[in-house]
Amino acid sequence: MELNAHNKAEFPPMHTAEHLLNQTMVRMFGCERSRNAHIERKKSKINYTLKSEPTAEQIAEIERIMNDLIQQDIPVVYDFVTRDEIPEGVTLNKLPDDASETLRIVRIGDYDVCACIGAHVKSTGEIVSFHINSTSWNDGNFRIVFKVGATS
Repeated sequence: MELNAHNKAEFPPMHTAEHLLNQTMVRMFGCERSRNAHIERKKSKINYTLKSEPTAEQIAEIERIMNDLIQQDIPVVYDFVTRDEIPEGVTLNKLPDDASETLRIVRIGDYDVCACIGAHVKSTGEIVSFHINSTSWNDGNFRIVFKVGATS
């Protein structure tokens, strides 16, 4: 089985937190997964297109949900599928045009599923904790700057 080569070495806890955060935002705000993220070891930033600016209470709820998911120590597993076996709800719009016929689907329990070739933890407990450093709002663009507590 041949998969696309990956040009980036992600920090697995931060990259897995990105998956959880994307699904949390989709569930809370009905938005799409982010198409604009800068994921790094020390801190990351991610943007979402929203209809209105989240309240302080909603921002606190994002952080609470994320830490709850981490504490649940949810397994992260992979499925390898062909393009005609893509699970319902999984979009391929972020994949490159030359993506291989066989795709890797990343599942975080029943919470999130998406196609991804990046590096992930074995379970959400390895992320340790999630903290929102700051947020900003600019004409429909909501940015979250965050860090995780993982030490590895």
